[in-house]
Amino acid sequence: MPLTKRRRAMLLATGVMLPLPVLAGCSSDDDGPAPPAAWDIASAPRTATSGTGTLRWALDTAPTTLNAFQKTADTGTQRIAGAVLPSLYTLDARGRPQRNGDYLTAADVTSSDPKQVVVYKLNPKAVWSDGRPIGAEDFQAQWRALRGTDEAYGTARNAGYDRIAKIEPGDKEHEVKVTFAKPYTDWRSLFTPLYPKSVMGNPAVFTAPATKGLAVGAGPFMVREVSDGSVTLVRNPRWWGDRARLSRLVFQAVPAEKRDEALIAGRLDLAEVDRATARRIRATAPDKRAAGTGQGSSAPGKAGAPEPSTGGREASGAEGGATGDTGKATGDTDKNRSRTRALSRFTLRKALDSAYTQLALNGTKGPLADERVRRAVARAIDRKALAKLVLKPMGLPSEPLGNHLLMAGQPGYKDHSGALGDPDTNAAQSLLADAGWRAGDAGRQKALDGKTDDRGRRHSAPTATATDPATGGATDPATDSASGTASQSASGTASASATNTERPSGAAPAAGDAGRSGRLGEAAVVRKKGRPLVLRFVLPDDRTAAPLSTVGERIARMLEKIGVRTEITKVPSESYFRDHIATGDYDLALYSWPASAYPATDGRPIYAKPQPAADGSLVVEQNYTRVGTDQIDQFFDQALSELDSGASRSLVSRADSRIWAAAGSIPLYQRPQLIAMRKGLVNAGAFGFATPRYQDIGFRR
Repeated sequence: MPLTKRRRAMLLATGVMLPLPVLAGCSSDDDGPAPPAAWDIASAPRTATSGTGTLRWALDTAPTTLNAFQKTADTGTQRIAGAVLPSLYTLDARGRPQRNGDYLTAADVTSSDPKQVVVYKLNPKAVWSDGRPIGAEDFQAQWRALRGTDEAYGTARNAGYDRIAKIEPGDKEHEVKVTFAKPYTDWRSLFTPLYPKSVMGNPAVFTAPATKGLAVGAGPFMVREVSDGSVTLVRNPRWWGDRARLSRLVFQAVPAEKRDEALIAGRLDLAEVDRATARRIRATAPDKRAAGTGQGSSAPGKAGAPEPSTGGREASGAEGGATGDTGKATGDTDKNRSRTRALSRFTLRKALDSAYTQLALNGTKGPLADERVRRAVARAIDRKALAKLVLKPMGLPSEPLGNHLLMAGQPGYKDHSGALGDPDTNAAQSLLADAGWRAGDAGRQKALDGKTDDRGRRHSAPTATATDPATGGATDPATDSASGTASQSASGTASASATNTERPSGAAPAAGDAGRSGRLGEAAVVRKKGRPLVLRFVLPDDRTAAPLSTVGERIARMLEKIGVRTEITKVPSESYFRDHIATGDYDLALYSWPASAYPATDGRPIYAKPQPAADGSLVVEQNYTRVGTDQIDQFFDQALSELDSGASRSLVSRADSRIWAAAGSIPLYQRPQLIAMRKGLVNAGAFGFATPRYQDIGFRR
């Protein structure tokens, strides 16, 4: 599914897939099992399922469109599209494209000189739900709608489609021949999902709201009903593949902060949840260490590492009663026992999400326009400590992410953070000094504490409530939560998570704790021409954003050690991206990007060098840090046109090294994906990168 769409949906919502021969030029790292915690699925043979039943699957919000290429599409749109429309290529647990035999018997580059030509050989059984065979006219309609030449379509993505010169029937029946005007390495990303010509050939249908439904599909399911807050899918009677094991699939909109109550009330069977709910579900398991892995056998790469016991009332799901009021305490205890019993119907599945959280440094203006200052800030950040803070409590691998364009386990992944340098306070202070920012008089700084600077801002340390750092499931990169996805994605998306308001075990005191202002007042705050270095750190302000608040507070303390002040500003999450990230109204910010199986295509708009427009404004595409170089752009452009996948991957790798060196975006960690799943449900769970195989999901007999 289109990654740029996923990205956009994730951002605007807060807060994210049969084997192929090894591709030409691929290195041996294509082989081997998925890394730990790549996915966590309750695997079972199809014959072990009942062959009937209704699955209720939580979405962050009700989709406004069923067209995954529309600007308003979100992760719900993409989930539905995956169940009802052709996906020519899916993704495995390592994020590798795999030919989907339900739709393709083969797909190959048959010529590269003088033009790249790809011939798709369609499964002869593949038909739309109205009985018409899937064919070249559907490919042609999608290309014309998405190539960017007709404003009536107003698509959010035309990457790759704008490189196609023509589409025509192949030499044999059931073949489609695509000729490219310019070579395109990521051709496998195209035509997934594939819409019928009745949708793509008519701008009015293309832009129709979700309430109009989707009259024609070609998946194991088809859209039956779109109502307020839910979309109901039923079996497609014309489906030629393995029969769907579920009778119905209902996608239900349930906000992240209401997921736990919906689970307790029995209104959901599958939902991404926050850390607090995950801990309560784990606590109901007979063996807490096995929570989330006790149902059936997980596929390779399951997240099965032991988790620390939470202990206390929170571990048992209890919320406590008033002391001295026996009747009330008894009533609360009964309620808590009832809630615990309700949650014991679920298991917890967990994996590293196919999305990552980054620290963004706005390089447009102010101190961070100087690369030396950005590099100093980056080298003050202990990424290992932040990854451990977020991931270790959930028993997930807690290594920081070392790549902007690939996740750990993806073919070609390498840690390029060395291009920036390891965390080093002395090196960071030297970089600041080289940029003219040097330690001022400590006594003078003490006198300034509590007073206002020339921008009317107070010099006292920022205050905020410490919160649990894990994430759960909703929809905006702003909130670093998990999306029932990407949530996002700009080809893609990010997601939001409800959180627990307790401080994580072992966490340092929160900003605002007694003594912090004193410590900062005694620190050697760096100054330039008498002005202290103060960076405005913008974070979303609501319950779903609490994980980012915790990480943000920890980063603020790290920056204190090099004499850099942070002014943490909390803003409403609904306007976080629109009014701050997209407009550049921040110095530092935290938000998430989904990963991509096609980094040359999906990475370029995020890291491309901003270009001046005719009216004097800056065209940033999706590069909201406004930091880029001509060399980075050149590497991406070369990678896009390189048909040897190994050579293309090498160019992407070189681009990532330069992105690290530019210090506009500092990847921190892959987000945790925490899934509550009703016991007895199989072939579902924490999918990570992998595409769900919807026809195999079902309930045990």
